[in-house]
Amino acid sequence: MSDVEDRPEDAEPAPPPESPPVATGWESPLGREDAAAPETPPAATGWESPLPTQAGGMGGDHGWPMAPPPPAVDPPAPPLALPSPPLALPAPTPPSPAAERPPVHHSRNPVDRLTRGLPNGLRVTIDWIVTIVGAVAIVLLVKAFVVNPYRIPSSSMESTLHCASPAIGCEARFSDRVLANRFLYRLRDPRRGEIIVFKTPPAAQIKCGAGGTFVKRLVGLPGDTVELRLRNGNGYVYINGNPLKEPYVETPRRGAVQSFGPTKVKPGNYFMMGDNRSQSCDSRMWGTVPRENLIGKVFATYWPPNRVSLH
Repeated sequence: MSDVEDRPEDAEPAPPPESPPVATGWESPLGREDAAAPETPPAATGWESPLPTQAGGMGGDHGWPMAPPPPAVDPPAPPLALPSPPLALPAPTPPSPAAERPPVHHSRNPVDRLTRGLPNGLRVTIDWIVTIVGAVAIVLLVKAFVVNPYRIPSSSMESTLHCASPAIGCEARFSDRVLANRFLYRLRDPRRGEIIVFKTPPAAQIKCGAGGTFVKRLVGLPGDTVELRLRNGNGYVYINGNPLKEPYVETPRRGAVQSFGPTKVKPGNYFMMGDNRSQSCDSRMWGTVPRENLIGKVFATYWPPNRVSLH
């Protein structure tokens, strides 16, 4: 038998045998008929290597890793915060009939409490009566223990305190009205130079032809030696041998007087003189004033308006 097969002439020549493929490090498992059936692919990971798996976990002749590390996965976004539903307000409670009435205020006035059951007209009358009586009582108490007003009737204190003309020596249209502090001398002793309201001793009625309440200036304190000396026809007061400073006495009002003293003031007594020395009936004529006769210190002139001042 021949090594060459008999074949017809017109038969196509057999194709030359194919060269074996050059190894490239990657071969398709489907390239040959005798290749084994591909294995079931692994679970998809998002990226797959085309190289077959070899021992050691490497693919092909180049040592590539079978699969890259899984990509970083962003953490899930937090759930959206939904706006909370509005609070349900309680339904308004309808006011009760008692709440609609205005509150009753009870007066603290004792008169209102005592007359609560009386008719309104009678209550108003009683309230007016109580108010008037209370006001009068307050005025009397204030006059008796705190402050009392006085009117200047004579010219003995000109020009410090005015009296109304046409009285002798008076220089104003209206008499001054003054206020005297009645409780001050309960707290302290009288002081030299203060204008004082006092009750005159009985001798004043005889010497001056008038008595009652006088307003004079305190000159000598208990134990002082008081003397009135003449200089150039004017009288000047000396206390314990020393001249007394009297800026409140005008020079023309020092004239037409006589010398006086010296005389010593008894304990508990006070020597009084007017600022108008030539027209003042004072302690030079009727003596000193006991402490118990002092009423109060004149501290203000309140009338007329142009004479308002403090003393």
